[in-house]
Amino acid sequence: MTVVRLTRMGRKKKPFYRIVVTDSRKRRDGGWIESIGYYNPMTQPVELKVDDERLAYWKSVGAKLSDRVAKITAK
Repeated sequence: MTVVRLTRMGRKKKPFYRIVVTDSRKRRDGGWIESIGYYNPMTQPVELKVDDERLAYWKSVGAKLSDRVAKITAK
């Protein structure tokens, strides 16, 4: 099953996340199918960029959103 979730980037104590589509059996930072945005919680205000068109596509073909991605992309 495919899932839309965060993968951690950045360095120690300065996290930066990519919003990616991946197989649910892969590890958090394992390979991914497509990167559809990013999330930076360390900036003020929090920086979030998501390709809404691609997110809608992946949801339409059955990809599940992780709890955190669902929370930060809710509008």
